[in-house]
Amino acid sequence: MPALVLSDRKIVHVDGADAGHFLQNLITANLDAVQPGEARPAALLTPQGKILFDFLVTKAGETGYDCDIRADCVDDFIRRLTLYKLRAAVSFDKRDDMPVIAGWDGAAPMGALSDKRFPAEARVWRLHGAGAVLDADMGQWNAERIAYGVAESGADFALSDVFPHDVLMDKNGGVDFRKGCYVGQEVVSRMQHRGTGRRRVVTVTAETALPAPDADGAGIAILAGEKPVGSLGTIEGNAGLAIVRTDRVADALAGNMALTASGVPVTLALPSWSGLSFDSGGAAAPDA
Repeated sequence: MPALVLSDRKIVHVDGADAGHFLQNLITANLDAVQPGEARPAALLTPQGKILFDFLVTKAGETGYDCDIRADCVDDFIRRLTLYKLRAAVSFDKRDDMPVIAGWDGAAPMGALSDKRFPAEARVWRLHGAGAVLDADMGQWNAERIAYGVAESGADFALSDVFPHDVLMDKNGGVDFRKGCYVGQEVVSRMQHRGTGRRRVVTVTAETALPAPDADGAGIAILAGEKPVGSLGTIEGNAGLAIVRTDRVADALAGNMALTASGVPVTLALPSWSGLSFDSGGAAAPDA
């Protein structure tokens, strides 16, 4: 049962009489669907529908919710929530005393939360606090994310640069299309109903090690011939994640065109749990 402390994550606790209503009107996930013992993906979007913050949300106490978010985004996240607060009876607390632990492939410890970004068979969990044997490293955790096509901001995409569809939040329960309005909802709903999402997270594999990011941290471009189709994010050895244009990849596959990253031949696959596939028309289907 590998487990490790994710030092790049923090908990923001949102509580108060209006906490549920407040968050429900802001974020992409449906809080009514969040069950005790699970951590669900969610995002706060820009008005243009792009991901401003990505996080996991879980119930915490009678009226509270814990948001498991990148540590370097905590202060900005709280400032943004405060802008929307107005007169709502809600508070925001940074929990520096509560480490975030991730584990997988075994029985979860008492108090653990099922990480709903992963399929059930992966047995991935989060624990807020102590109570787990820590015997894994970040490389192993990255390999687990890569294996299941689970992307995170910073490592795999820049905030304010992607739509929820791009990172499969329409497939893992991170976006609810029936709960009503939230920030950016009109754009995201339009993409869903028109099937216009063309960028998706894929797993990338190669016979040799994948190329590391550039000196400035930018992911290496994936090319179909000479045409870019996307760029690498997290890599671990000869496997990695990327966000690609599915129509361009489909055209390349249909034309038996080589896909490469810095000259290294690569194979791309949409995560099996997503139900998506590259079709002859160039779209990732089904998208509705």
